[in-house]
Amino acid sequence: MAISLVKGQKIDLTKSNAGLTNLIVGLGWDPVQQKKGLFGFLKAEANIDCDASALLLDANDRLTKDGNLVCFYNKKSKCQSVIHSGDNLTGEGDGDDEQIFVDLKKVPSDVAKILMVVNIYDCEKRRQDFGMIQKAYIRVVNRANNQELVRFNLSDNYSGKTALIVAEIYRHDGDWKFNAIGEGAYAAHIDLLAAKYK
Repeated sequence: MAISLVKGQKIDLTKSNAGLTNLIVGLGWDPVQQKKGLFGFLKAEANIDCDASALLLDANDRLTKDGNLVCFYNKKSKCQSVIHSGDNLTGEGDGDDEQIFVDLKKVPSDVAKILMVVNIYDCEKRRQDFGMIQKAYIRVVNRANNQELVRFNLSDNYSGKTALIVAEIYRHDGDWKFNAIGEGAYAAHIDLLAAKYK
């Protein structure tokens, strides 16, 4: 059974799960339902294209290599330890909207953490922010047996924010841990958010 975390909580991943090496990091969200529309039906906001990304950072929280940004236009890290499932343009439907696969055995020794973030694509032109998103979450699944290990529901009010620093998977004393961050930020594009870590 998955452990449900709240903002700021940390949990061990590998110490309590012997042999855990391959992870699925699933991220999901839904557009907020508008008030009643024509004929009294609820209708969703216009399509909001959220993009999940992973930044492979060093011990100083720096993105030292361009290939260490895994996102919709660079789906694999050069070391092949982090792979993006592909872009979901609408966030519609149940389950994960985007997934990032992590092979902990392949993560290079100079990578201390993998930061998971979400941006809204073309947010300025579309005038969209995370106040228009609901039911956002991140979860970590053991890829070997499909068991959900951790879930973090992002329940804060992120109105006006166009990026979310969701969580990180980080090294600690030879093991890997998960930190539920849940901070809103402003970055009109993933490259602008990534630049803050250079």
